[in-house]
Amino acid sequence: MSEIHQLDIRVYYEDTDAGGIVYYANYLKFFERARTEWLRTLGVEQDSLLAQDIAFVVRKVLMENKAPARFNQLLTVKSEIRQLKKASMVFWQEIYNENADLLCSAEVSIACVKLSLMKASAIPRDILGVLSGGNGRTFCS
Repeated sequence: MSEIHQLDIRVYYEDTDAGGIVYYANYLKFFERARTEWLRTLGVEQDSLLAQDIAFVVRKVLMENKAPARFNQLLTVKSEIRQLKKASMVFWQEIYNENADLLCSAEVSIACVKLSLMKASAIPRDILGVLSGGNGRTFCS
């Protein structure tokens, strides 16, 4: 459906537990950073969305941990949009280690909301165009 974005992230000591293994909740942070940087490469800055009273918020996460990441490893987070609707999108994200072993995967549902109302809102048309690759594709409502 969309191109796959990749972001490399180094595991810092602060990301790990006492055994030097990445604490499971930190994978969510890595996924968030990857989505943010992916949007940035498309020219979508979230602070400009906030100025428009719009935000992308996580609605649901289904995450599966397969193997541990460890202190000082270089990880690659791969992200792609699997579903794009008028006011939401679903990302598929995976984290790999330096040996290309899959460590963690997640399906992340994102909703676009009008902050002042905290209610679902249509993704701005220009951003929807960027997210769809500007290919004129139609979306489910």
